[in-house]
Amino acid sequence: MKKFNRLLKVAIPAVIIILFVLPSGREWIFNVAGLFRSIDPGPVKEYIRSFGALAVAVSFLLMVFQSVAAPLPAFLITFANAAVFGWAWGALISWSSAMAGAAVCFGIARLYGRDVVIRFSGKTALASVEDFFEKHGGNTILIARLLPFISFDIVSYAAGLTSMRFWAFFIATGVGQLPATLIYSYAGEMLGGGARKFVFGLLLLFALAALIYLFRSIFAEKKDTDEAVASPVE
Repeated sequence: MKKFNRLLKVAIPAVIIILFVLPSGREWIFNVAGLFRSIDPGPVKEYIRSFGALAVAVSFLLMVFQSVAAPLPAFLITFANAAVFGWAWGALISWSSAMAGAAVCFGIARLYGRDVVIRFSGKTALASVEDFFEKHGGNTILIARLLPFISFDIVSYAAGLTSMRFWAFFIATGVGQLPATLIYSYAGEMLGGGARKFVFGLLLLFALAALIYLFRSIFAEKKDTDEAVASPVE
């Protein structure tokens, strides 16, 4: 982890300088950001495919970029990867690159602190996730992976600001995102007119499952609190 932190200290400033100082870097940022505006995997798929033999590397870097530049929707890349590489290879690429992106977000937060994280994620979004962490602790990571329209990248940043150990975060991230990645990838390979409605219905189903879990946790927590208050002190 120390070697990874030292690498981030050198790599992050270098990448920022390249992207924001060079005109070509700024143009690339605007082009990539534009891919996500329509919430349509089609443009993302064509962008990745246009790089030919370098498509895997570009997809990997694209996922890491969207992680750092929260809150861009990662599921668009997952769908696109499945369409370009097939659902199995697409799932592997999406899962591994998302893990790398999560690690980078965690490392940025741990190395540079809250002020830098706010610049990447926004103060309001970060505060809402931190409140979630206070209530649910490590379960926040698993719940967030089931909510496709919530930026998990902000959760990664917030986790880096807590006392959570990196490997605990990394393992929970890998386990939590694997089921959704496999399902989204399988659905993404057959993405089309009718399939698109199916996919978004599937996303809503995941969100509903996570919300049910969340409400049950809150209810159980409230019940325990009420019982503690009602119990006579001996």
